[in-house]
Amino acid sequence: MANDNKPNPNKLKISPWILYAGIVVLFLFISFATGGSSFQELAKTTSSKFNTYLANGEIQKVIVYNKAEAEVYLTPEALKLPAHKAVAKDLLNRPNTKGPHYVFDIGNDEIFQKKLETAVAEGKLKDYNFLPKSNWSEIFINLLPILIIVAIWIFIMRRMSSGGPGGGGQIFNIGKSKAKLFDEKTDIKTTFKDVAGLEGAKEEIQEIVEFLKNPQKYTNLGGKIPKGALLVGPPGTGKTLLAKAVAGEAQVPFFSLSGSDFVEMFVGVGASRVRDLFKQAKEKSPAIIFIDEIDAVGRARGKNNFSGGNDERENTLNQLLTEMDGFGTNSNVIVLAATNRADVLDKALMRAGRFDRQIFVDLPDIRERKEIFEVHLAPLKKVENLDTDFLAKQTPGFSGADIANVCNEAALIAARNNKTAVDKQDFLDAVDRIVGGLEKKNKIVTPDEKKAIAIHEAGHATVSWMLEHAAPLVKVTIVPRGQSLGAAWYLPEERLIVRPDQMLDEMCATMGGRAAEKVTFNRISTGALSDLEKVTKQARAMVTVYGLNEKIGNVTYYDSSGQNEYNFSKPYSEETAMVIDKEISALIESQYQRAIQILEENKDKLNQLADILIEKEVIFKDDLEAIFGKRKFDSNLQEEMDL
Repeated sequence: MANDNKPNPNKLKISPWILYAGIVVLFLFISFATGGSSFQELAKTTSSKFNTYLANGEIQKVIVYNKAEAEVYLTPEALKLPAHKAVAKDLLNRPNTKGPHYVFDIGNDEIFQKKLETAVAEGKLKDYNFLPKSNWSEIFINLLPILIIVAIWIFIMRRMSSGGPGGGGQIFNIGKSKAKLFDEKTDIKTTFKDVAGLEGAKEEIQEIVEFLKNPQKYTNLGGKIPKGALLVGPPGTGKTLLAKAVAGEAQVPFFSLSGSDFVEMFVGVGASRVRDLFKQAKEKSPAIIFIDEIDAVGRARGKNNFSGGNDERENTLNQLLTEMDGFGTNSNVIVLAATNRADVLDKALMRAGRFDRQIFVDLPDIRERKEIFEVHLAPLKKVENLDTDFLAKQTPGFSGADIANVCNEAALIAARNNKTAVDKQDFLDAVDRIVGGLEKKNKIVTPDEKKAIAIHEAGHATVSWMLEHAAPLVKVTIVPRGQSLGAAWYLPEERLIVRPDQMLDEMCATMGGRAAEKVTFNRISTGALSDLEKVTKQARAMVTVYGLNEKIGNVTYYDSSGQNEYNFSKPYSEETAMVIDKEISALIESQYQRAIQILEENKDKLNQLADILIEKEVIFKDDLEAIFGKRKFDSNLQEEMDL
């Protein structure tokens, strides 16, 4: 939390409700002091009744205000009479001896005065008096609700417009930056030691840290510091964590906010918040500004602006461009930004002088995954000699956030099973749960459906076992998980480049499920939806992206700048589109027929594997080795499975 938002402990705070209560109490006090109000009930009476009370000697005193209204005070003897029972006690049920007890309009004041004089002379009235009376209290009580509403409104407006420096003067202070300030002395605890893996990214960003620690080292040689660095990478790879580590290492103020924090429904708010953000950073320079998900405001201009009006997001981006590199820019403020959509960012934002460096934060490899596991395993109660190398091998393609989730899920599974320590099996179950979803053992599956599911999954396992470049099998299950009725786990080889024969083998293994249904039942089902989606994407990528098709040739229709998504037309002709569709279909069908041929040759082993799967519900690599023998391609794999 921002330290500048902390309240001053020495500052006297007065609640507005105390102020309002004081006003009411003051009014009541003045009203009581002037006789305008009391804890009693003034009953209305009539002239005829007054004359009766006066004739009977029940009235002690009469006070006439403004020659119009008379207040009647009864004698103690009269208060004991049943006729005056209603006014004998006040609102607190106390004897009302003081009065006044009645009030009425006198009419003609001269006639009323003569009547009182006569009563005094006859000894039926002790005293009377004519006094002026101000009605300011009545006016005040009528205006009191309005005054209270105005006071509450003023209080709310001041609270809404209160806050730190900059951006003030606007209603609700909407132009003030929403950035959180992390103070280098108290808040920032993350350093590079807390960031496992990401060695390349840490090495690149280390120079920024060095500059913030010792800027003279670079400026003395005439060099200029980098204005900013853009962290690019898939979600969960540690971009935000790396930025926090930079702030912790540099020991400088760190302003953190999201790209969406600039955007508001009011025009001009985003630009105002950008100005306020950089104003605060310059006041605390050297400082770091970190904008997470910058693609929310940094998207390329001139797109999707069909209205032709004022685009708030573009105004915000223009102000950001000016603040980063324009007239009046200040040094010692470095901007870090993170995004997983670098292709849609504006070119002006990406140029040197604004974001001088693009640091790619990729998914961790097997060595980095081991380091990440060691960081997240530290707070867990685990068994001794837990093989982190094995865990790293089991999680190809996992990001840092995924690995943290695996460790947490493993701890939860161990606690659910009443274990005192987290073991290897808990981690395997956690991976299965994250990848496939929660087991639904109570799902009703008919014997025919169970047979079909077993044949489908056995088809995947058989074809992948027979193909060289298909990913090696880890386990197969027919227990429903998530939305799937069955699942097969593979351990893909981590490749930097992929060749056509490798992609075709993977497609063939994916089509093995539907092919097994065709070979066994001579009919197919809807259970291959996810398989069809996967192979269609692979085939389309081979034809239109990677240029791996002979008829299309060495042509790609992939646009790394992201411009295609805004075009209304395809980057190829209708004739080419027909060729692409035919080639995609031909690729998929060829691998489907190839899978059928493999399964026809191993039909007996397929059925045997399916029977074991129906019996056990879960089979592992050992079960396949017992049926098919040792896989002859395992010697080419660097990663060895041992379950």
